[in-house]
Amino acid sequence: MVNGMIDTHIHIDEEAYAADREEVIARQREAGVEAMLIPGVDVRSIEAILAICKAHEGFCYPALGFHPQEVKTDWEEQWRVIEAAIRTHRERLVAIGEIGLDYYWDTTYKTAQQEVFQRQLDLAQELDLPVMIHNREATEDTLRMLQNQSAKSGAAHPLRGVIHCFNGSRETAQQILDMGFYLGIGGVLTFKNCKLGETLAGNERFGAVPLERLVLETDGPYLAPVPHRGERNESRFMIHVADRLAEVYHTTAKEIIETTSANAKKLFF
Repeated sequence: MVNGMIDTHIHIDEEAYAADREEVIARQREAGVEAMLIPGVDVRSIEAILAICKAHEGFCYPALGFHPQEVKTDWEEQWRVIEAAIRTHRERLVAIGEIGLDYYWDTTYKTAQQEVFQRQLDLAQELDLPVMIHNREATEDTLRMLQNQSAKSGAAHPLRGVIHCFNGSRETAQQILDMGFYLGIGGVLTFKNCKLGETLAGNERFGAVPLERLVLETDGPYLAPVPHRGERNESRFMIHVADRLAEVYHTTAKEIIETTSANAKKLFF
């Protein structure tokens, strides 16, 4: 058993865990998981996340945010509630998230997504909270907005955070690293034909992504790693991601877990 894994992104509040959530959380503790970070996605998730984290204080940690896929016609009303909750619970939160842009399913609310994203970036800097960034089929706009935000003068605090579920190119990774952000690595790394391991190992232009800039995550209940692919994901399954990262970086799973957990503590705690 390797102790100290930190899951920086798990939706333990979702319906997939409703029937046995307490048992799932207990199982992660027993397996050596040190902490689980739970991101919000909309108004409905606020109360559930805060309640879970209160019941498991010191193990489950809340983030609140407005997920781009939840941005619909009522986005302004939802945003008022989410912003108020973030301000009210600032001292309990480890981040603002899950936020970002998603053009994969629908671009009807593309402009509104960008407005909501911008407001949350502004709020993160005002309140000195890191951000958990969702990016799907929107890399150009995501990077542009993050780079513009990072370059803003007069901000109360520097922008910092993680690109959740990273699976981009080495060149994209470098742009993210240049902003001081971390890369969230999960089960996708273990999938057959996935090129993420090669990306992290580097290319002729860029060397390996520094291990000191990676954090582990599950995105549970989604994206369970091999050999659990297709199952409901759990934080303890991150050991398989650590094993694969150990192959990429020619080290041990113990070193991977120790380093990524230290990275998570530096960013979120």
